[in-house]
Amino acid sequence: MKVLLSIKPEYAEKILQGEKKFEFRKSVFKNPDVKTVVIYATMPIGKVIGEFDFDEVLSDDPKEIWSLTSKFSGITKKFFNEYFDGRKLAHAIKVGTVRRYDTPLSLKSFIPSGAAPQSFCYIRDI
Repeated sequence: MKVLLSIKPEYAEKILQGEKKFEFRKSVFKNPDVKTVVIYATMPIGKVIGEFDFDEVLSDDPKEIWSLTSKFSGITKKFFNEYFDGRKLAHAIKVGTVRRYDTPLSLKSFIPSGAAPQSFCYIRDI
C-alpha cells in the first residue's frame, strides 16, 4: 500500500535529489502496510512527480526529532520550530530509495476527485 503526500515543490525536489532525507509531519498514517510515499508537488507544479520507499517513521518530542534529523532535514531550524510550534509530538518519515517519474502524472491518476489531500491519503498501486 502507498500514501500520497502533498509536498511543497522546493522540498519535493530536495527529496528527489537526495538532499532531504526526512519528511516531517504533524500527523502520520497508521497503516503498517504502507511502505511507499507518492510525492504530489503542490502548486505551481501541481503534479505527482515521484515516490520514495521508507522503512521507518520516527515519532517523538519535536526537540528530539530535530536532534536526530537536523543534518539531513532539508529545512531550517526556524521552519521546523514554526511548523511544530505547540506540538508535543513530531513525526519524521525516513526517506529511502527515491524514484523520479519520467513523466509527471496528474493527481486524477491517483485520486478521482483530483483534490490534493491536506496531509495524506491512502492510494492503490497503479
